Amino acid sequence: MRFSRQILILQTGVVVLVLVIGLALVSVLLWGTLRDQYGQRALAIARAVSSDPVVVANAADRHPGDDLEQRVRAVTDQTGALFVVITDDHGIRLAHPDPAAIGKRVSTDASAALGGREVVSSVQKGTLGLSVRSKTPIRAGSGQVVGEVSVGYEIGAPVEELVRLITISLVFAAGALALGVGASALLTRRLNRLTHGLEPHELTELLYEREAVLHGIGEGMLAVDAAGRVSARNDEAERLLGKPLPVGARVSELDLSPRLGKAVEERQPVDNLLAVAGNRVLVVNSRAVRRDDRDLGTVLTLRDRTDLDALTRELDAVRSLSDGLRAQRHEFSNRLHTLSGLLQLGHHGEAVEYLQTLTETAIALPAAIGESVADPYLQALLAAKIEQAGEKGVTLCLSDDSYVASPVSDPITVNTVVGNLLDNALHAARMGPRRPASAEIALLEEGTSLHVSVVDSGAGVSGELCETLFDEGVSTKLAPGHGLGLALARQAARVRGGDVWLADPGGADRGALFVAAVPGLLDQGGNS
Repeated sequence: MRFSRQILILQTGVVVLVLVIGLALVSVLLWGTLRDQYGQRALAIARAVSSDPVVVANAADRHPGDDLEQRVRAVTDQTGALFVVITDDHGIRLAHPDPAAIGKRVSTDASAALGGREVVSSVQKGTLGLSVRSKTPIRAGSGQVVGEVSVGYEIGAPVEELVRLITISLVFAAGALALGVGASALLTRRLNRLTHGLEPHELTELLYEREAVLHGIGEGMLAVDAAGRVSARNDEAERLLGKPLPVGARVSELDLSPRLGKAVEERQPVDNLLAVAGNRVLVVNSRAVRRDDRDLGTVLTLRDRTDLDALTRELDAVRSLSDGLRAQRHEFSNRLHTLSGLLQLGHHGEAVEYLQTLTETAIALPAAIGESVADPYLQALLAAKIEQAGEKGVTLCLSDDSYVASPVSDPITVNTVVGNLLDNALHAARMGPRRPASAEIALLEEGTSLHVSVVDSGAGVSGELCETLFDEGVSTKLAPGHGLGLALARQAARVRGGDVWLADPGGADRGALFVAAVPGLLDQGGNS
């Protein structure tokens, strides 16, 4: 049997049980109330009769008398009582509805009334049948008990009244039963609609499957309902985003990546969107979910691309070095061919002069860097970027006041911060209107902190871009796939407690000036 039907039967049974118990209690209470009412009515009649002087005189004389019989019959007819019986102080009937019973002892116990006490609401069986009766003593002028008056109503009178009241109660009970069963049926129907007809064990299995899917996959999962609140998430999503994601919290209040917030707000399908969260680069996919024309919200999956991007940046650095070496190799090969030709033609003096010129040129670049920067990784990075700048027609130079004597403790962060700033500067200089195109970098050591400033000869940063320049996806490059360099540089610096900012957007005389400060990036213990 389906669980919803079990609930309906159980609720109906509870309603029926409550109604039956209620009716039983009402019946008992009504019977007690009706019996007391008829008993009090009988007692009032008995008191009235016992105070009649004629009744008192006849009881004292123990004489039945016709006048006594007439008075009793009149009272019986007027009140509708079953009987009015008068006895003397020995329980001998002086008046009775049945004349044959006069002069005989009463069939029920009259000792209480003859002892001076009233008896109320007593159900007893006498010669006239079962009745509700009350008894009161008859007292003479001196207060002496000279007899008793017993008044009774047929038991059928309160029973008929009880049946009438119970019938009315049954009508109300039937209405309450119908209302209860109807409400139970509506509740069961709503339960089926809310659970889509699923049984409790099926809901339990769904819960287990949901937990297994949420926490068993290697990707982060974030589900947002139609109102923009977090409806489900797994531990991996919190780890990748670097912040707690409480269920029920609004996504707009969680300070997530702008790209993530935009994907949730626009609710459009998104594939392989790159977003920055802390020091991580995430690949985001987003899908809107609907069922039965009902909007269920948006589901985002998050994958970590940090390690891959780190390897990519290292590969870019190596590629830059290899490109620089390849360019030098071609140039060196051409110079060797020229030197060989001079020697073969016998121009020994010209060959010596040419060789001296080549030697001075070859050592000029490393010497300019080596005097200011001692770290070999920074030297290699600067040499590669200078070679790249030369190939792009841009002159890149190291400022005269640069000085870094300590080795770098985190080459990846250096490549992220310095490399991205230089790449942006070279692009801005090459695309700018000023010629010759140039860029300048300054490196300064302060304790374990590395300070970097990069300025170019480009057109500068327009006013509308100044506020959003470090947001993901914001770029002045036309080709797709850009807009992460500055965001990554700032995130890498902020992870170490530093920052990257636009110090001067540039103007008519020069291009933009970017400044970075990264604490803990230099290892002073390795300083020679």
